[in-house]
Amino acid sequence: MVSQAETPFKKIESIMKHYIKTRHEKFITDFETIVNIDSSSDNKDGIERVARFFENRFKNIGLDTKILFLGEEKVPCLYAEHRPSKKPFDIMFLGHMDTVFPTGEVEKRPFSIKDNKAFGPGVCDMKGGLLVVLHVLETLKHEGILDSLSVCVAFNGDEETGSNASKEWIMSTAEKSRRTFVFEPCRPGYRFVLQRKGGGWFQVIVKGQEAHAGADPEKGINAVVELAHQIVKINQLNQNKVETTAQTTVIKGGDKVNIIPNRAEAWVDVRILKLEEKERIETFFKTLAKHPYLKGSEITIQGGINRPPMESGDATRKLWELVQSTGKKIGLPMEWISTGGCSDGNYTSAAGTPTIDGMGIVGANSHRTDEYAELGSIDNMVLLVAQVCRAIGEKG
Repeated sequence: MVSQAETPFKKIESIMKHYIKTRHEKFITDFETIVNIDSSSDNKDGIERVARFFENRFKNIGLDTKILFLGEEKVPCLYAEHRPSKKPFDIMFLGHMDTVFPTGEVEKRPFSIKDNKAFGPGVCDMKGGLLVVLHVLETLKHEGILDSLSVCVAFNGDEETGSNASKEWIMSTAEKSRRTFVFEPCRPGYRFVLQRKGGGWFQVIVKGQEAHAGADPEKGINAVVELAHQIVKINQLNQNKVETTAQTTVIKGGDKVNIIPNRAEAWVDVRILKLEEKERIETFFKTLAKHPYLKGSEITIQGGINRPPMESGDATRKLWELVQSTGKKIGLPMEWISTGGCSDGNYTSAAGTPTIDGMGIVGANSHRTDEYAELGSIDNMVLLVAQVCRAIGEKG
């Protein structure tokens, strides 16, 4: 009887694991390099510097690589492919190069390591994930596996602002791919993301009539009061069984304490779990504008649901079975979660491509100054993704 240690999987895993381990310090050096590049969504030069770093490395392993400048704002995006056949790509590797942190953040808190954790702007969201992609592909090249796969890489530069310039490019690339791995951070405990809410925002603008608050209040139409009544209606959207949320997050209205305000506005963050909720929510806000509480007030609505939900259909669950079983073979406690946060995985899922998210380095506290990445997860995630890619290549 063949022992577990002697199985072909274990032999291949052992060889690959050793190679990945020898490159751990290289990963850390790469990590420091790209984290220490300011690349906020409005810093096009910084995003392009990150893209140039990956362009050079991808070209070195034989990928056809180019930097695109998408949309009116010329957002830097990186595209690479290794396609030995004309069939659909076996795997699409998706990530974003921009961060939420302003230019100058690197000078305040550059890449650092403490207690086996890496810190710095964008360290887990999601520069660590970008490096997982790079080191996976370099590992596959070294092990002679890459040529058995048809893969593409899409790194955009505007995810943190909604991917307005890049979403059509992302969706069209996904449509040419059999499956997509998104390299947003893996959650602590090796929890991956199979389901995300979609969403968008609505701006409710109320026009009233100003008047002296003490002498002539009856001549005014209080826009703040009108808005308050509409917010109560909006809040009722949260009372449902389909997990739709509608949160009023910003309110503005009034100028001086003794003047009836003639304008007020509010912003509402909406998240939906099911695509069919889009029509219901957008109809609700259109109807809202037609039924003011105060006679004479006017309501205008802007915005809409602009990011579809990422739904975990049968094909995604089947792909997860492969990822989960591979992870368990190498000793990882594999779980999946659903989250209210959005990513570009929402777009690839909407394009009909099975999508697994959270394939990046393990980390937490995204968008915060205490954001961190677990250094102990680096080799594990590179090995996991590389082994999954190997299995996909073997299955043809």
